[in-house]
Amino acid sequence: MSRPRIEVDLGKIRQNTRIIVGRLRSRGIRTTGVTKAVCGDPAIARAMLDGGAAGLAEARLSNVQRLRNAGVTSSITLIRTPMLSQADDVVEACEASYNTELPVITALAAAAIRQNKVHGILIMVEMGDLREGVIPQDLAKIARQVVDLPGVALKGIGANFACLSSIAPTATKMRDLSALANDVEGQCGPVLHTISGGNSANLPWALGEHPSGRINDLRLGEAILLGVDPICGRQIGGMYHDAFTLVAEVIETHAEPLSPTINFSDPALAKLHLVPKNETGTRAILAIGHQDTDISGLSLPHGNTLIGATSDHLIVCTKDATLRAGAEMRFQMNYSALMRAMAAPDIQTNLLHNRPSPDVRDFYSPNKHLAWV
Repeated sequence: MSRPRIEVDLGKIRQNTRIIVGRLRSRGIRTTGVTKAVCGDPAIARAMLDGGAAGLAEARLSNVQRLRNAGVTSSITLIRTPMLSQADDVVEACEASYNTELPVITALAAAAIRQNKVHGILIMVEMGDLREGVIPQDLAKIARQVVDLPGVALKGIGANFACLSSIAPTATKMRDLSALANDVEGQCGPVLHTISGGNSANLPWALGEHPSGRINDLRLGEAILLGVDPICGRQIGGMYHDAFTLVAEVIETHAEPLSPTINFSDPALAKLHLVPKNETGTRAILAIGHQDTDISGLSLPHGNTLIGATSDHLIVCTKDATLRAGAEMRFQMNYSALMRAMAAPDIQTNLLHNRPSPDVRDFYSPNKHLAWV
């Protein structure tokens, strides 16, 4: 089989989606599946939809077009503020988009009129993460302007947390967002279909004891794909954290010594060791590096220690004395490593369990307990 590769267990993604969808549905919250970390892979998107996701969300128009070209017909919302230069293409490919700039919204309206469409607008509100959004004081004013524009329809508001500034969502923040929704509708009428509370970082709040208020949507990628809480990194009980496995090939092995025996011209360089001097094992080099993934986000198999990496090489100390050139090593990935590996042109994606399994759907009922472990 090709190496390096990512083995994707679509059955586990479907199951993770079903678990999340069932729990959030009982709280009156829809699940929107975010596919940006997997570059809009159509099979992974379909696994989310098979698992019950109400629709899809993407950050890049090229990924949306990949989904459309593969025949995905579900609703897709662009969650990064559209580029002004892409207004026509956004309207053509997406039912709705999150926005912060009136000139962009005006361009989307004009594009929608040209295409005889009505494009949905969701306004992103800045609630503390400092990445994007209008300030809360300006929300109602901007909402009124959107309502008056032909070609677009105000569909909702949303917020983002724990991306740029690591500001975690709280019950207070969610109450504030609900209050903003009420304020908008107090001035514009009952126009808001979606009040999106945020992303996977919202799950501890959403699955807790706090009232959900007006929040009726979460945009989930990391929790579905990796089964973890992005704030603390803990696995969500009952969910798979190994739906993705990165497989790399060993291209060189050396027995002891692991530390270099070169005579350095600079005495300072002699103090640099690849591993501690008392480390024992075999030094193995794999054909993968910084150009392929986030090396710091890889979890090595038991008995292996990371020595370092360059653009094209990953060097480990292994206790497996039988490891030879041509052998495989398998890694689990965090969200950063997954995102970069899925975008790497030299890494092939292999899909496993590409058909839904009815017995799995029955086992993971909406009322199945979900806990943090």
